[in-house]
Formats: sequence, C-alpha cells, structure tokens
Amino acid sequence: MANSWGNLLQNEQQLEELAQQAVDRALAEGVLLRTSQEPSSSDVVCYAPFTLFPSLVPSDLLEQAYAVQMDFNLLVDAVSQNAAFLEQTLSRNCSVSSSSTIKRDDFTARLFDIHKQVLKEGIAQTVFLGLNRSDYMFQRNADGSPALKQIEINTISASFGGLASRTPAVHRHVLSVLSKTKEAAKILSNNPSKGLALGIAKAWELYGSANALVLLIAQEKERNIFDQRAIENELLTRNIHVIRRTFEDVSEKGSLAQDRKLFVDGQEIAVVYFRDGYVPSQYSQQNWEARLLLERSCAVKCPDIATQLAGTKKVQQELSRVGVLEVLLPGQPEAVARLRATFAGLYSLDMGEEGDQAITEALAAPSRFVLKPQREGGGNNLYGEEMVQALEQLKDSEERASYILMEKIEPEPFGNCLLRPRSPVRVVQCISELGIFGVYVRQGKTLVMNKHVGHLLRTKAIEHADGGVAAGVAVLDNPYPV
Repeated sequence: MANSWGNLLQNEQQLEELAQQAVDRALAEGVLLRTSQEPSSSDVVCYAPFTLFPSLVPSDLLEQAYAVQMDFNLLVDAVSQNAAFLEQTLSRNCSVSSSSTIKRDDFTARLFDIHKQVLKEGIAQTVFLGLNRSDYMFQRNADGSPALKQIEINTISASFGGLASRTPAVHRHVLSVLSKTKEAAKILSNNPSKGLALGIAKAWELYGSANALVLLIAQEKERNIFDQRAIENELLTRNIHVIRRTFEDVSEKGSLAQDRKLFVDGQEIAVVYFRDGYVPSQYSQQNWEARLLLERSCAVKCPDIATQLAGTKKVQQELSRVGVLEVLLPGQPEAVARLRATFAGLYSLDMGEEGDQAITEALAAPSRFVLKPQREGGGNNLYGEEMVQALEQLKDSEERASYILMEKIEPEPFGNCLLRPRSPVRVVQCISELGIFGVYVRQGKTLVMNKHVGHLLRTKAIEHADGGVAAGVAVLDNPYPV
C-alpha cells in the first residue's frame, strides 16, 4: 500500500504547523488522557497520542473484519457457556499430569476457581453481556497483497471505544486544512461508545429494575477516564445512572441479598462493567474476595468470569485446532469459514511431542514467532532474542504450558507522524492494528442482540515490537479506506 500522504510529509515547517493545529483540534474534540504525573485528577489533562494523518487500510479487509465480528461474538458466547470445553482447555492433562495452563499460571487458576465455585452454587445471573474487541493486523502475503489476521480478542475492559468516537473529526480537520475536502469526507464516522452503551442499556433493561444502577469497576489511578466517561454519558442520555467504585469499595460496601441481588452503598446494581481486573497486579486478596462476591450475584457482569476465561490466549490457541469451531458452532459452516480465514498459526506449548515440536521450530526460526503469556493490557509478548532466552529456560519446565506460540504477523510498513506530548514531530515507519468492537446480549439461551459497533485503529513505530496505547507505545488513528 503506497502512502498517499507521502508528498505532505516533506516540509518540516508545514508539518510542525499542521501538528499544532491537529493537537488543538484533538483537545477541542475531547481526545484526552489524564497525565502520568496526576493519574487520579482531571485538573491537568493532555491529549491522547494520535497520528497526524489517517492510515491507509484496504477497504475489503475492513469489510471482512466487520463481517466476521458477529461470528466472533457468537463464538465467545458459545465458549463461555461450554464449561467442559473451558475446563478441558485450561486444565488439560498431557503426558505430565501437572502441565496445564491453570497449574502453571496462578492468575488464570484464580479466575478458574471462581468459575468453578459459581458453577457449583448455580449461576445466579440470567442476562449475559459481551463487550469485546477483536484485534487484527494485515499480513503481507508472498505476492505482496495484505491479508487480515487476528492477533487476539479482548473480552474484558476492551478500551478506547470512547476516544475512537472522537478522532475522526481530528483527521477530517487535518485534511481540510490541507484543502483535501474530498479525502476528508472519506474518513468513516465511528461511534463505538454509543454502541457499547447500547449493549449495557439492553442488559440493564432486561435485568428489570428501574431504580437499579450500573456499577463501573474502576482503577484508583485511571488516566483513560474520558474514554470511560463517553460510555457513562451515553447511558445517562437513557436515564441509566452509573456509579464508579473500586474492588476495595465493593469489598467494604458491597453485599448480597438472600435472592443474590447485589447492593453497593445500599443501591441495587443491575450491571457490573469491569474496567479493572484483567491483570494480576490489580488483585489483592481483598480484591479477589470482591470479585467472587460480584460473580455470585445475579447482576449482569460484563464480562462474567467464564467470558473472561474465553478471552485467554490458551483458548484462542485451542480454537484454531481442526474441528473445534465445528463443535462450538454446530450447523454454521459459513461462520466457521469466516472465522478460520482470520486465524494466524497458533501452537500449544503443553508438555509432550506437540509442544516440543513448536519450541524446536521457534528456536530454529525465531523471527517467525511470538511467545504469548495469558495476559491482557499489552506489553507482555516476547520476540526475537528475548523469546529465544525464555524458550531456552522454559523448554524443560512445565511452566511452558502457561504460554502459547503464535506466528508473527509481518505487515507492510508505511510513513506517518506519531503525535505525543513533548515529542518531536517527525515521520517514522509504522504498522497498524485494527480492532472491531462487538456487542452481544443473551437472556437465558436466547440471543437478543448481536452486532458490531465500530472500530479502533492503533498505529506504532516499527521499532516497537509490542504494546498498545495504554502501554505508551501505539497511538490512536483512523482507517482511510483504499
């Protein structure tokens, strides 16, 4: 894909002036983060990093990503309801009985323990809500053409729907300043925060208590609060009120009634929306107890614990095995074909012949693979020499079962400017990652909503192997369909 902005990236003075206009427009549009110095206060804010120009994305791949999102929604929901599949996948016993993801990954094991306890007691909630985001990169084929390949699916705290709703106006402005009004009109409208709020509102409505609230589980230090507020504000237009509380607040002020209704500060909770709780560092013993309390309630959890487990890397790897999709989505060959077309190569590292073979191949050609632990939030994957060192250490250890190996996606780099506070404005070689937001609501066994609700494009310099916007590596972007 040639870069159609190439001729605009030559003049340094023009770039500086354009960048200043873009930053001012981003601030005016609310493309904001709290500062790293004061992550708990909105007294001083900065703009969220973004690209000066929208990045070119093949329109057929964008359409493909949108088309398969409802299939991914169905798949995540099917996995979350299949307790036997989750147990078999996460606690698989191979030739060595102690080799499995939950035996070797304490965080996943704690989540799985809650899942088992809730199953044993009987699941109290009857309405299920999924707000997920499936992420892709554009693999460069041998003939130079790009192909859509899934990186991962995020089933908990899928972020930047709010800020992605505000960035199209910034890029339209940049192109209009350059008198490229025809090009500006090609930037797609995008409002994931409205769609995500629609899912929460439907779950709230089906819960069926007019005075009940939505509880957003928030982090104490939250730089990305404006992204979350966008969804809260959408809910408020429907007269649905949101309270923000931490796990600690739930532990101290949360309780279950006899009918397992959840109360926090004496107020009934209809929906629990997690924007915390996806990495081990976010849990103390008190927080684990709070999470269990929430899971035992009949409030709609987004996600419930089974759906969070459905988003693990180990499940992703297992889904790529021959015949697994057909079992989970019986009688849906078209959906299976669409899903499978997006899968990159995924390999188990469980103890045994299959895992040994994968490690041998990765050590022989490290540039072709990525090593992934069972973690969300970006910045956890290992590449190149780091991956080789890790595999050398892990290859004879049962701990390797807590990782998966994935084929490395190699997109075609392009030039763009990444605008960050207090960083020089310069053109760098970049690659992008496309996310599609999906929403589904199920009541009992009946799916009452299944839709895609918008996209997120993130772009980073090619020198960074891993990491998203929250990790300080990628920046917000918009697709320019070509």
